[in-house]
Amino acid sequence: MNMSSEGAARSYTTTIHYYDGSSREALVTDQETVFPRGELIVSQTDARGIITTCNDAFVLMSGYSKEELIGAPHSILRHPDMPAVAFADLWETVQAGKRWHGYVKNLRKDGGFYWVHAVVIPKIRDGVIIGHTSVRREPSREKIAEAAAAYAELRAKRGMD
Repeated sequence: MNMSSEGAARSYTTTIHYYDGSSREALVTDQETVFPRGELIVSQTDARGIITTCNDAFVLMSGYSKEELIGAPHSILRHPDMPAVAFADLWETVQAGKRWHGYVKNLRKDGGFYWVHAVVIPKIRDGVIIGHTSVRREPSREKIAEAAAAYAELRAKRGMD
């Protein structure tokens, strides 16, 4: 992890390891983008988590263009503060055909972050999961604080994953 300090914002580069065993280098800053009041972020993925559609709010909040998002794995938004076990729970739940919900800290293209309350619903056709729909809304600051503390405790217990 390389740390630098430009102005008031703290930034560093780190390797993010994904559930599927892949990894990538990412810039991370402490700059939060607050979720726009009254908006919903909506995206759909195929069964492997590859983004197939997304709305304008998703484009705005992620900092990526629509062209960069479509065809990319949804995990491109994984913030290193999010423990892998949280995403393992998400995948186990939706692969069982059930709805998952939780609080997620997402990584923007510019290295900043934003929090969401996410609901992920599997799309099932003829008994087969063919994809997922995710709808994200503004989380309360209280729930963000609770989630951040819980995730920090999980990371401390399991080591950074």
